[in-house]
Amino acid sequence: MTSYIGRFAPSPSGPLHFGSLIAALASYLRAHSQQGQWIVRMEDLDPPREVAGASDDILTTLDAYGLHWHGSVMYQSQRHQAYQDCIEQLLAQNKGYFCQCTRKQIHACGGTYNGHCKQLTPPLSQGAIRLNNLSAIDQYNDVIMGHVTTEKDFASEDFIIKRRDNLFAYQLAVVLDDATQGVTEVIRGSDLLTSTCRQLSLYNILKLPTPQWGHIPVASIESGFKLSKQNHAPAIDINRPQASIQAALAFLGQPEVDIDHIQVMLTQAIAQFDINKIPKQTEILI
Repeated sequence: MTSYIGRFAPSPSGPLHFGSLIAALASYLRAHSQQGQWIVRMEDLDPPREVAGASDDILTTLDAYGLHWHGSVMYQSQRHQAYQDCIEQLLAQNKGYFCQCTRKQIHACGGTYNGHCKQLTPPLSQGAIRLNNLSAIDQYNDVIMGHVTTEKDFASEDFIIKRRDNLFAYQLAVVLDDATQGVTEVIRGSDLLTSTCRQLSLYNILKLPTPQWGHIPVASIESGFKLSKQNHAPAIDINRPQASIQAALAFLGQPEVDIDHIQVMLTQAIAQFDINKIPKQTEILI
């Protein structure tokens, strides 16, 4: 084993579909090609969007596809105290603040939050909580896509880290969880390409070691519409994993493997894996 730790972090809002399989397989192959560990985290932060039984179904599907993880599965729903402790630390250090601005108000100001509530005296004591984003990182090097930049207004925005409804925001949870689990590299879909800048800003503010990132194309049914649980993408076939694995390898630009027992196929795929062959584009129509 090397010190490499990669991860796959699905949300339990439905069964695994082909787009999810691509992300899982890419991160799995990358981790194993580096003789590293591959861990699974369940991003169950948003109960209203969750589907009953989806967490167990996802894990059963990964197991049927031979995508076995190291260690135990982390559940974000069991991490609320760690997130709240971080929020309180940021508030105490004036690195976070309450905000009551609505989406309608922000849209009327041009669509980017302008820091209105940060200037209030005395400060608000309720509402959503925003990061005082003094880092405003707007670029990074991606191991697949190369140099990535995003708009400075997006990068410098004071983004929400705890929602008005008291649910913790993805940007906060993903940074704390990856840091806690020692993740050294994140391979995931390109729909999160620019969000990485916000996560980098939070890593910097919290003085946490940052992982590397690599973003793969997302599978889309038409331009701008990726396969997703929200779009009711069909579940992958748990009884015929070989065909789906072969299709996912082709999507990722990897060589075919011999149709065999699923574990034999994955062993061959690991040996042949080349991250440089992954298409350098944000989406691929299927």
